[in-house]
Amino acid sequence: MYRIRDLREDRDLSQKAIAEVIKTTQLQYSKIELGKADISGEKLILLAKFYRVSTDYLLGITDDPTPSR
Repeated sequence: MYRIRDLREDRDLSQKAIAEVIKTTQLQYSKIELGKADISGEKLILLAKFYRVSTDYLLGITDDPTPSR
């Protein structure tokens, strides 16, 4: 999930800050970023809303970050 790391770093946010957004621990979020743990659909949606991008973009399905309406 390199895109979530890039998005976080581009905004100078800590893993702890994003973990709070998706209601998890920093350790669990770190595992998600590294691809060592799966992310739930609920948490994926929270991230997409926070970053204002599509879930497809976060998952690497598309290169277009624009969320559909």
